Order: sequence, then structure tokens, then C-alpha cells
Amino acid sequence: MAPQLLEGTVADRPRSEAIRKPRDVWPGNPVAALWGTMVGKKIVMAATGVVLVGFVIAHMLGNLKIFLGAEAIDTYAAFLRTMGEPLLPYGGMLWVVRIVLLSSVALHITAAVQLTRMSWAARPHGYDTKDSIATTYAARTMRWSGVILVLFVVYHLLHLTGGVVGFQAGEFRDLSVHHNVVAGFSVWYVSLFYTVAMACLCLHLDHGVWSFVQTLGWNNARRTSTLRTLSRLVALAVFAGFISVPVAVLAGWVR
Repeated sequence: MAPQLLEGTVADRPRSEAIRKPRDVWPGNPVAALWGTMVGKKIVMAATGVVLVGFVIAHMLGNLKIFLGAEAIDTYAAFLRTMGEPLLPYGGMLWVVRIVLLSSVALHITAAVQLTRMSWAARPHGYDTKDSIATTYAARTMRWSGVILVLFVVYHLLHLTGGVVGFQAGEFRDLSVHHNVVAGFSVWYVSLFYTVAMACLCLHLDHGVWSFVQTLGWNNARRTSTLRTLSRLVALAVFAGFISVPVAVLAGWVR
């Protein structure tokens, strides 16, 4: 007897849910979708890192004006508050810059914390042996240097921007940057804390610049050594530029 034929055609057969409802290849919120990935968080860290490194270099160059005398750096401080006038009110552009920097710091820290958690989740039990040979000291201390830098920024703002800490009553003078810097860094432990924080910044920059070029895919076997050297030179130049001010104050070269 001939085998019984299947009833109906292929089109009549029930289809799976995946076939009936094809998955969207473009998410409704591509920004949120990208943020949810490790690649997206690395891109955010790289982009905000560029903003922060740019600010750090500009801030260092501004600080070095103290070697040109009180008038030069005090005039520079006044310029920072009047730039953008009359389009913006007094200090308006400075607050725009502060908001951009604060947003960049918040995104940078959030992405770093979430990346760390994602890495831990992907490797919940860790390794039996940990090989740090291929890892730089800057990379291994990245989290701790970041925490110290956050604490330093808070103190630095309260110290030389607001005059809330580190000064005797009536000693801080608004917009008298030269006077405030000399008075603030004349206290040796304040200068020491500043130097330690700048050392952390140096380590952070060393690894941060290197990670940035890796994120962009600029590194290869031929350029690795050059890019490594570049990241360290940038970090060391920033470190030297920043600590030259408290060193000069303590040595009596700036008074």
C-alpha cells in the first residue's frame, strides 16, 4: 500500500514565532543599545577621555602663566570669566565648560565602573594564576589612581577655586590667583598631596592615552612601541608641568 501523503502544502504548515515575526535588526534606541555593550562603553570612555585630556593640557598651560608674573596669570583668570561676553553673561562660558567637564567625568566614571562589572561577570571565578607581565603598572593601578583623582578634584575645587579649605580666615582673595597659589602651596603637605595626585594623573594618562589609540585601532606591531612612548611622554609632560608650580613655590622661585 502506498504511503500516506502529507496533507496541505508547505505554506499551510505552522511557522515558528521567529519566522512569523522577524527580529528587528535596528533597535528602537541605537544609542542605548550601543551603551549596553562593552564596545559602546569603551567608545564613551575614549570620547570623554579626549575631552578631559584636552582640559588637563589647557589647564596646565594656564597654570604655567604663573612664571610670567602675577599680572599675567591674574589677567588670564579674569579672561576665563569674561570670555563669551556680551553674548553670555559674566562667567557664563566658564559654567558651560564646567558642565561639559562634569558630564564627561560622570560618563567616564560610569562607563569605567560598568566595564569592570561586565569583565567580572564574564570571568566570575577569576584565574588560578595571574600573569601581570604584559600589563603595565599604570594599567594595574588605573582604578585606584582614578579614585584618588576624584578625591583630589573635590579638594582642589574647595581649595584654590572656592577658598573654603587650606587658607586662614581672610587669606583667600577672589581672582588673585598668584597670591592664592603662593599662599596655598606654601603649606608643604598641601603641595605633597598635589604632587601625589599629579603622579596618579600621570599613571592615568599613560594608560588612558594608550587605551584610546587601541580603541581607535591605531596600534599594530609596527607602531606599538612609538605609541607607547607617545603616551608616556604626554603623561610625563603633564606631570612635570603641574608639579613645577608647587615646587617653584616651595623653593622660593615664585613668591
